[in-house]
Amino acid sequence: MTNKELRDHGYLYDATDKDPQMAKERVDVKALCFEFSTQVPWNDNERRKELLSKIIGKAGKNVFILPSFYCDYGYNIEVGDNFFANHNLVILDGAKVKIGNNVFFANNITLTTAGHPIDAQMRNTGIEYAYPITIGNDVWVGANVTILPGVTIGSNVVIGAGSVVTRDIPDGVVAVGNPCRVMRKITPEDKLKYQVPPKCCQQGN
Repeated sequence: MTNKELRDHGYLYDATDKDPQMAKERVDVKALCFEFSTQVPWNDNERRKELLSKIIGKAGKNVFILPSFYCDYGYNIEVGDNFFANHNLVILDGAKVKIGNNVFFANNITLTTAGHPIDAQMRNTGIEYAYPITIGNDVWVGANVTILPGVTIGSNVVIGAGSVVTRDIPDGVVAVGNPCRVMRKITPEDKLKYQVPPKCCQQGN
């Protein structure tokens, strides 16, 4: 197997720059991310959209990411419709990262498919592994959250700010903490938690 095939099958692979193809892929996408994050004027949404179309492997409608945004390869990222990410998004996509529809990311979010051996002698050789991350539909991820390799987050989920998600999260729950744990189910009563302006005060009335 090639180094890239080892990575894509979930085996340990050489993550250093010894593989020229993978090194070039990382350099090319990080150059695009650098332009997206630091060189595009704030009001030039068209150029930002153009760059995102070159960075992200597959994207739905209404994908909006505020700079800065960095990733490792880009082509391993799949994003559904109506995706929003606030400032400082990092996706280390050695393996597939699949994000569903209507997903909101707060600021300072890290998704890392990459991990390293616990054994120091193995780790010091530069090898690593990459396990996929999957996020369902209708998910809100709070500020300063880290999602680790191999995690699946279900649909209709809220991940509380500051969480480190080390294991799978089921559908329809609020989860928070380090490590992230399910706190409770999302219920119809959650619709009553926030004040909604009277109909007479809503825009257009």
